[in-house]
Amino acid sequence: MGQIEEFRKDYIVMVEAGFIAVNQSDEDAAVKLFKAAQLLSPTNLLPQIGMGYIHLCKLELKQAAKIFQEVLDKDPHHEMAKTFLGLSMSLNPTEVAKGEKVLEQIAAHGKEEHIKSLATSALEFVEKFVKKTPSPAQATIPTTKHKKK
Repeated sequence: MGQIEEFRKDYIVMVEAGFIAVNQSDEDAAVKLFKAAQLLSPTNLLPQIGMGYIHLCKLELKQAAKIFQEVLDKDPHHEMAKTFLGLSMSLNPTEVAKGEKVLEQIAAHGKEEHIKSLATSALEFVEKFVKKTPSPAQATIPTTKHKKK
């Protein structure tokens, strides 16, 4: 067995390591792992989702949404890509409603339980933190104006 075949055996470990690297804020390692995984399996969409996940974690929402939409153009039923797209949209102030609709669809009709759970958690987050109205204390905080001397 050649060296490439040895790497292909551990393909999913490489992709998972990429996601872990993102969560550890090691963008350099994550990009290298996702690119290597893409070379080993050019038709697998997980490395592309990983690249979108990097953008999502950096709150580069337009770039993330673009990548997740590209994945969905290739596989319209990819639940992970739909969920991440919904989350990316929900965090964008101009697309909150669209994003929520995508997340609600996955939470209600998704086939994979862990993805449904992620969509449900994302909806709760959006409701609690994104659509949040200011508390009465925040609404009445006086602003100080400095007078010129």
